[in-house]
Amino acid sequence: MVTITDYKAFQKENGEKFYSLVVQGGVEAVKSKESGRTYLTAKTTNLACTFNEITCKSLIGTQLPGQIRKVEVDPYDYTDRTTGEIVEMTHRYEYLSDEDAIINDNVVKPEEVY
Repeated sequence: MVTITDYKAFQKENGEKFYSLVVQGGVEAVKSKESGRTYLTAKTTNLACTFNEITCKSLIGTQLPGQIRKVEVDPYDYTDRTTGEIVEMTHRYEYLSDEDAIINDNVVKPEEVY
């Protein structure tokens, strides 16, 4: 399950406003690469929608079946808003419905065929 925790407003090049929902997965225990200590975190991602701001606000707290998965992508630069540091990223997080996750986990990918 994921929970809608917030929404964000964006503006298209033509000036039209649109929104995305911020969804967060469940709590996960992760071991730090730096210190080796375990900490708790939750993956988040934006989910495109066609809702107006009022509807987006009303959906905060709603749970949806599915999960947030790490997906490998072509390298891109990411700027940390707090430090200004630019980091090259090779992944992003994306929402998968339960049905999509089952298909994703059980279909043989072309690169896996010998």
